[in-house]
Amino acid sequence: MPCFTVALDPSVEMFYRRIAAQAELPLESVLSDALFKLAGELSLEAISRKAARREKKAPDFG
Repeated sequence: MPCFTVALDPSVEMFYRRIAAQAELPLESVLSDALFKLAGELSLEAISRKAARREKKAPDFG
């Protein structure tokens, strides 16, 4: 699996370290899950925007 280095603000690091500790998971897993969830949300948002633009361009036959 590819590895990446991500610079985090110290407060963000502390936030995710606390979540990882409470969930008894490695910090890397918590960060990976958070990024995966964000990617999904951004994808859905992009799809929604594209659909909205398509609806604007579609002629209204009704």
